[in-house]
Amino acid sequence: MHKNKGRDSWHHLYYRKAWKQLRLDHLSENPLCEYCLREGKITLATVVDHIKPHKGDLRLFLDPHNLQSLCKLHHDSAKQKAEIHQMHEIGCDVNGFPLDKNHHFNK
Repeated sequence: MHKNKGRDSWHHLYYRKAWKQLRLDHLSENPLCEYCLREGKITLATVVDHIKPHKGDLRLFLDPHNLQSLCKLHHDSAKQKAEIHQMHEIGCDVNGFPLDKNHHFNK
């Protein structure tokens, strides 16, 4: 049994020539961390991050509109925390119940 079975099934995509070129192109066009810019800071980005997790979907993986430039600090903290906890900004209904049907409260 694989501990990271899901990740292992798509991690090889990061070694593809198409990804390496897309990553270089993206960093050339967007060299600054987008999270730092929102905070009023100027920091060179070192990571090209997928905005919407691709989970092995090649179309989403190589979609240039699904990419953002981040510094390592923001990629490894804020972005990953949001993905791990699957934070959604969908909101609640008038009774305060989460609108997201996948929210743990609705299970």
